[in-house]
Parts: sequence; C-alpha cells; structure tokens
Amino acid sequence: MSAQYVPVLLTFAFAAVMAGAIVGLSAVLGRGKLVHKRKLEPYESGMLLIDASRKRVSVKFFTVAMVFIVFDVEVAFLYPWAVSVKPLLAEGNTLVLWDGLIFLLLVTIGYVYLWREGAFDWAKRGSEQ
Repeated sequence: MSAQYVPVLLTFAFAAVMAGAIVGLSAVLGRGKLVHKRKLEPYESGMLLIDASRKRVSVKFFTVAMVFIVFDVEVAFLYPWAVSVKPLLAEGNTLVLWDGLIFLLLVTIGYVYLWREGAFDWAKRGSEQ
C-alpha cells in the first residue's frame, strides 16, 4: 500500500469510529421511547383533528406550486447574467445584452400565457370547488 493513502484511510477510520461511538452513546444514554396516543396521531399539536388527515388535495395547488418553481428558476438565472453583462458590455460585446432581452421576452410570454389561461385568477380558483 502506498504511503500517500494512509492519511485518507486514517480519516475514514476515525469517521467510522466516531459515528459508531455517537450512535452507541445515544442508544445507551438516550431516553426510552415514550409512546402516547397523541404521538401516534398524524399531528402532534395537542389539538384534536377536525377532519380526516388523508383527504384529496385539489390539483390547483400543484399548478400554483409549479408556476412558482418555473418563474423562480427563471429569475434565478437573471442574477448571474446581470453580474456578467456589465464587463462584457464594456468590452463591446452586445450579444450578451440581446441574449438577456430574449430570455426576458420568453419569460414575459410565459407569464402572459398563464395570465390569459387564468392561472393567477385566485377568486375564480376558489369558487371552482
């Protein structure tokens, strides 16, 4: 075995011993399991459940979540672009400006499409149930 791998193997061995020691100490020193009727309920808030815990959820909530994720990711791409555009414009590279404007145009087209489809019309969404 090469001597250059000894520190790596020692690190792995130390990590394994520490993980085993922590798990073992928690099993020995930790409290026993306390099982109460309240602990077996879906929510441990101390309040009685109003209705069934497993009920159907409307697809509208998933639609709202997906729209948020899509626009959130698109906006997250704007930050690195904005940081890199100023030095590139100083060099005379205007292509990066047009790329950003096209990206914003596509985001705007998506936003207008969702708006026309009624994805943001909350009053209409609430009355459809």
